Amino acid sequence: MIHEQVRCAAVTSPRWWAQLVVLIVATSWLAGGSPAAASPDRSALQSGTGSYLDHIDRTGGRQWNVYVHSAAMDRTIQLEVIRPADTSSPRPTLYLLNGAGGGEDAATWQAQSDAVAFFADKNVNVVTPVGGKFSYYTDWQRPDPALGVNKWTTFLTRELPPIVDATLGANGRNAIAGLSTSGSAVLTLAEMAPSLYRGAAAFSGCAHTSAPPGRAYVELVVGAGGGATTNMWGPYTDPDWVANDAYLQAERLRGIALYISNRTGLPGPHDTLDNPRIGGNPIALGAQVAVGGVIEAATDQCTRQLADRLAALGIPATVELGAPGSHSWGYWQDDLHASWQLLSAALGA
Repeated sequence: MIHEQVRCAAVTSPRWWAQLVVLIVATSWLAGGSPAAASPDRSALQSGTGSYLDHIDRTGGRQWNVYVHSAAMDRTIQLEVIRPADTSSPRPTLYLLNGAGGGEDAATWQAQSDAVAFFADKNVNVVTPVGGKFSYYTDWQRPDPALGVNKWTTFLTRELPPIVDATLGANGRNAIAGLSTSGSAVLTLAEMAPSLYRGAAAFSGCAHTSAPPGRAYVELVVGAGGGATTNMWGPYTDPDWVANDAYLQAERLRGIALYISNRTGLPGPHDTLDNPRIGGNPIALGAQVAVGGVIEAATDQCTRQLADRLAALGIPATVELGAPGSHSWGYWQDDLHASWQLLSAALGA
């Protein structure tokens, strides 16, 4: 169902897209422990890929920091975990991805939204990896001098799920959600491993990454971290660009419960001085309206393309478009709340 209120003018100029480099970096800025538990038996908590549970920090109540060693990336990845309200029986898992900064900055679900409170009464494991900044959560072809080794598709779809299921006593039913750059990544991950996820929610993403202007968007996001897309998917002629284009590979989303949302970029209800993330600061508000508005207008164009593609393929999706708002956390928190009915139904949570 498409909710139409106001349409922002599409932005198609390649020159205009080139101006987004500063804005992408600015998105994170706009967003404004207990001792480790005894290490479990690693042999019982390996994924069969050489990856394993390293240790767990129980930070308080139902919030854990779980550390999993990725064999593909040869490093240990922190996971911010929210445990279910009731753990008396196995529960499903929602993988909730951060944006361009990968959670290595202040722009995280737990810091910038009410995710912990929202899931307080819900019977689901919520798992958010910390890492993968400017990587698009994809498998890179080769190590990058600035961003290192990135094999996130392998980690998230092969190495991690069996370890999460064993560590958290999960039931194997999964969904995935993300915002901004991960709003396209969650769709690609679902396409790469369609049997893994029962639901996927993409907020303010740009799925058509192999053709302008989406390709320019990817170039600018990766470049904002000092990385090179030639190390990620090769030159533009490389088949990896098409293989990782969620718009072109949309047929693989068939059978997955989908929630797709974007706003127009025009000022909305969270673009006010009353927004607690703004803190009454008119400069911060101006930046959110200007920077966040421009980025959201750009992803709005992308999301409309994806909605049309899904409709043409006859793939059911809940699509929310047309409401005013900027590329900022107040709206993504709203999206998380709004998408939960679909995701929880898919998960049986």
